[in-house]
Amino acid sequence: MNFSGLLKAFDTLVGFREAARRFKAPGDTPPRQVGESLTPSSSSAPLEARLTGVMVAALKEAFARDHARLELERAQLEEQRTRAENALRAELRRQAADREVGRLRLVGGTALVGWIAAVAIFVVRLDVASALSRGISAAGWLLLLAAMGTAFMAQERVSASVSSTAPVAAGRAGVASLWSLIAGLACAAMALLL
Repeated sequence: MNFSGLLKAFDTLVGFREAARRFKAPGDTPPRQVGESLTPSSSSAPLEARLTGVMVAALKEAFARDHARLELERAQLEEQRTRAENALRAELRRQAADREVGRLRLVGGTALVGWIAAVAIFVVRLDVASALSRGISAAGWLLLLAAMGTAFMAQERVSASVSSTAPVAAGRAGVASLWSLIAGLACAAMALLL
């Protein structure tokens, strides 16, 4: 019930009171004039007291209903805000995981291309390669294969961390894949130069 509804209820109650006063003594009580005292007469006091009690009870009930409705709306808004915050956190975790998986795929793909190129160059230069060059090439291949393997392991860990509460990170496997890639490409380049 809003404020205008309360005013209508009050006007109705005042109208009932005036009608009851006229019905009780139609010729005895003239209508009130402006500025006349609002103190009830002794004969209409019980009726006015009852009407006042009814009006106060109606107002209390209306205010209680409004308070309950406001509390319910406040609880619903709080629940919606909590759900929105949880959805935002989940979306941010998913985006961070997607970025990390993309970075690890790049490292894995670069390791694969580097390994294929290192093998192709070694096969072409097989007859002129020294023993040191062959050993460094083998170490580079192993490092590039290790970079691919650790990149794939780190991707699996990142994908699993999206649904958990753990931080989205590739961990040691992600760091190892990057450093293995760098070391493997460096070994392949040194083997080419020797």
